[in-house]
Amino acid sequence: MHSDRPGVTVIGLGSMGSALAAALLERGHETTVWNRSAHRAKSLVDRGARLAATPEEAIAASPLTIACVLDYEVLHDVLDPVAGSLAGKVLVNLTSGSPEQAHEAAAWARSHAADYLDGAIMTTPPGVGSPEMMFLYSGSHAVFEAHRPTLATLGDPLHLGTDPGLASLYDAALLGLMWSTMTGWLHGTALVGAEKTPATAFTPVAVRWLTAVAGFLTTYAPQVDAGRYPGDDATVDVQIAAIDHLIHAAAVRGIDNALPELLKSAMERTKAAGHGSDSYASVIEILKKPADDK
Repeated sequence: MHSDRPGVTVIGLGSMGSALAAALLERGHETTVWNRSAHRAKSLVDRGARLAATPEEAIAASPLTIACVLDYEVLHDVLDPVAGSLAGKVLVNLTSGSPEQAHEAAAWARSHAADYLDGAIMTTPPGVGSPEMMFLYSGSHAVFEAHRPTLATLGDPLHLGTDPGLASLYDAALLGLMWSTMTGWLHGTALVGAEKTPATAFTPVAVRWLTAVAGFLTTYAPQVDAGRYPGDDATVDVQIAAIDHLIHAAAVRGIDNALPELLKSAMERTKAAGHGSDSYASVIEILKKPADDK
């Protein structure tokens, strides 16, 4: 092992935890692992990992512990009984949860004299270790910087701010973007598929279009921050007319229209609120309020 690469403990060896430990081993970190079912560690031990008998032993083995378990209930089941062993250590929590749970975990760690970073993994297990994949972190900037080289072995580490809930909040927001985008792509794929166009033919065009859409987001972001939405590209009124064409084409071909109908509803509420001649970014004014408050 390389002496300049600090030891790391990984608690939780599901698919993701195992991928994290494997990436650390590959980059020369002395890696200690613990899992409720010890057999999960076998392939990692074969590659040089050290299997701890207890969570306490695992935490004691390294200055930095990365936890990646099913949920916060499991996290506390594992760590609460051995919380005293975290004093003076760093806990990086990559367990999925809510911003509120992250705040509670940060306070819990502080109460046990541990440094804490909350994190979110923006990839699936096969992507772990790739510098193209984002790992989001929030919490102490000093702790993040101190351990940035180690965290960079897992993926590109992005520090979002000192509020420990930010990583979870971004995670939720980005997953929403992913699901909306993928469902929009699938709706379009179903639409062209009704005319015998294969998904593999449509998708390169769709991906190229997403590059243009990314440009729209960059244009609209300052409008959102300013709360002013000049309609000098395409107004909400124009978008409402355009989505009617999509809804009609899909209906004729027997394609489910729940998604475009939902989008049209949001556009119409935006128009009713006085934004018909504004840019599409003005839809955020409707999204910031529940429907019954419009």
